[in-house]
Amino acid sequence: MDIDPTVLPKSPSPEGKRGIAEVARLAGVAPITVSRVLNNPETVSEATRSVVQAAIAKIGYIPNRVAGNLASSRSKTIGLILPHIGNSTFAEHVRGMTDVLSTHGYNVLVALTNYSHEEELRHVLSFVGQRVAGLSLTGSSHADRARSLLKNAGIPVVEVSSVDLPAMDMLVGFSNESAAYAMVEYLSTCGYRKIGLISAPAAQNDRAAARQAGYRAAVDALGLAQDANLVIEVEAGFASGATAFVQLLSRHPDLEVVICTNDSLAIGCMLEARRRSILVPKDIGIAGFDDTALARAFVPALTTVKVQHYEIGATAARLLLERIENPDAAPRTVDLGFQIVPRESTRAPGSR
Repeated sequence: MDIDPTVLPKSPSPEGKRGIAEVARLAGVAPITVSRVLNNPETVSEATRSVVQAAIAKIGYIPNRVAGNLASSRSKTIGLILPHIGNSTFAEHVRGMTDVLSTHGYNVLVALTNYSHEEELRHVLSFVGQRVAGLSLTGSSHADRARSLLKNAGIPVVEVSSVDLPAMDMLVGFSNESAAYAMVEYLSTCGYRKIGLISAPAAQNDRAAARQAGYRAAVDALGLAQDANLVIEVEAGFASGATAFVQLLSRHPDLEVVICTNDSLAIGCMLEARRRSILVPKDIGIAGFDDTALARAFVPALTTVKVQHYEIGATAARLLLERIENPDAAPRTVDLGFQIVPRESTRAPGSR
């Protein structure tokens, strides 16, 4: 059946002048003020923003961001590519970015790679096609095509969570290698000589690779027990940690302490130790990485590496905003450092 378009109801263009004019009239401000609240809210006082936002909510006005982006060739969207969001560390990272970007009128689109360079490249292609204003990548290891594409696209890029490799553009995080080295060094002061490592797979994860390198460098420098079988790679998660813990003990019944490259693996180790009536830290010590809420709440509380994941996300957002406003700004690397946090899951320094 043919439909006569003349009888269809006409919907006003949501980004048209009429919509902005209606919001301005209701809020008692100029149309240009409404436009600033929508596109550059940081330039408008909080009181005025509140009045305008209330008017927008009352009439149900919806800005057409796509039309605006096409007109200006500059979107108000930032692409955020993460390996996964299965633990609180990446959730804190996202929260830090969105808290900063939302106050400047930017939206965040999140994509997940599952530690695959091929998946990351696919998302990079998609985000470049959507003309995002900036892009955040995790780590410094990427497919060559992704690097080439981003260089030619001229999009501000910030890599996060590591400063161990050269930056593509901007970089914010900490040295994973130094953090792992520092943990081994600390445990050696507690009298531990045979130290195992349970790590995330390092094949396409430069952060895991750097932590393994730091572990091996410290073991070598401090003259501790060395054996390739002291290192096990597993996917993150409580169950993986428990399985790897059993494997390490079967290989080395005299193992003294285990370092895990994230807290979820370490908690899995401690749960398995409890199931087997192995006392922590009396029989074996366990240490983690990240300092999650669970690490602090668990009994015994977990010795771990404290990383400022929220601040990493917030700083990455600030770097992107600076570059968006000043495209000629020099590349910056921000090292937020780390902290070894001793708790009850390992012996105290000076122990033997």
